[in-house]
Amino acid sequence: MKRQQLLHDWLKNLYPDQPFTLAPASADASFRRYFRATFTDRTLIVMDAPPEKEDCLPFIRVAKLFAEAGVNTPQIISQNLDQGFLLLSDLGKITYLEALNTDSNRLLYQDACNALIRIQLASKPDILPVYDEAMLLREMRLFPEWYIAKHLNYVLTEKQHAMLEITFHKIVQNNLAQPRVYVHRDYHSRNLMVTAPNPGILDFQDAVYGPITYDLVSLFKDAYIGWREADVLDWLIRYWENARKAGLPVHADFGEFYRDYEWMGVQRHLKVLGIFARLYHRDGKEGYLKDMPLVMNYLRKACERYIDLKPLLNLLDVMEPQTDKQVGYTF
Repeated sequence: MKRQQLLHDWLKNLYPDQPFTLAPASADASFRRYFRATFTDRTLIVMDAPPEKEDCLPFIRVAKLFAEAGVNTPQIISQNLDQGFLLLSDLGKITYLEALNTDSNRLLYQDACNALIRIQLASKPDILPVYDEAMLLREMRLFPEWYIAKHLNYVLTEKQHAMLEITFHKIVQNNLAQPRVYVHRDYHSRNLMVTAPNPGILDFQDAVYGPITYDLVSLFKDAYIGWREADVLDWLIRYWENARKAGLPVHADFGEFYRDYEWMGVQRHLKVLGIFARLYHRDGKEGYLKDMPLVMNYLRKACERYIDLKPLLNLLDVMEPQTDKQVGYTF
C-alpha cells in the first residue's frame, strides 16, 4: 500500500491539475506490477518495479532498441528510477490470448512474425547480454530442482542425474550452434497486445542475444494456448520463407530449421516447468499449475521424435506414468 501511495503522489506531482484514478492493469511473475492511470482524456500505464528487487534500466534500453527496429512498444513518458516507477503509453487491454481464435489466429500470428523479423533484422552483437551456455544450463536445471524434487517429490538416482546432465549439454550444443539474434525471451500471447500497429509488445526487459528459434518457440509452443501441429507447421514455414527473403540467417533447409526449433523448445519447456513449479511452491502462485500439462505435452512430443532425447522421455515416464487422459489443445 505504501508503494501505491508513492506512485499516486509521483503521478500527482507530474499532473497536478489533472484528476486521475489508478487501477491494477496486470502483474507478472516477477516483483513488477502495472497500474492503469485513467485521466479525463486518456489512459497511461505505470510500472511499479521496487528498486531493491527490480531494475528499470533494461526495460528502458530494450524499449529503445525494439522501437528503433520498427515495432510497437510502450513509449516511456516519464521515469523515476530512484523509486522504481516508469510512466508508459497504454497499448490497450486486449491481449493476443484474449483475441486468438480459429478465425483470427492466422492474421495475428502473421503480424507477430513480421514484428519478430524486424526485431531480428535489427540485431547486433555486444548490445544485449549473451544467451550463453551458463544461462541455458542454469535455466534447465530449474527442472530437476523445482519440478522433479519439489513438485513431484521424486529423488533422482545418480544415474538419472548423470543422464539429465548429458542431455542438457546435448541440448545446449544445438542451441549455441544456432544463429544469434535479439531474443525477447517471452514472446507469447500474454505479452502481445492487439493494437495498431499490431502487435503491441510488452515484458521485453529480459531480452538477450541468442538462438534465432527461441522466440518462435515462445510464440507457437505457448504455455497458455495450444494449436494443432499442422497449423503451427504452416505458420512456421511462412515465417521461415519470409525470414529467408529478409536475409535472416535461418537454415536453407526447413527440416534443419525445424529440428533447431524443436530442440530449442525442449530447453524452454524444461525451464518453464521449473519456473511454474517454483512460482507455486515458493511464491504461492497456483494459477500456473493449470498450464503445466500443455507444457509437458510439448516436451514429451519433442522427446518422442529424437533419439538423443529418448532417455529424457524414459525418465518422464518413470516419474509421471502416462494415463489415458490426453492433454487437449485449446483449438
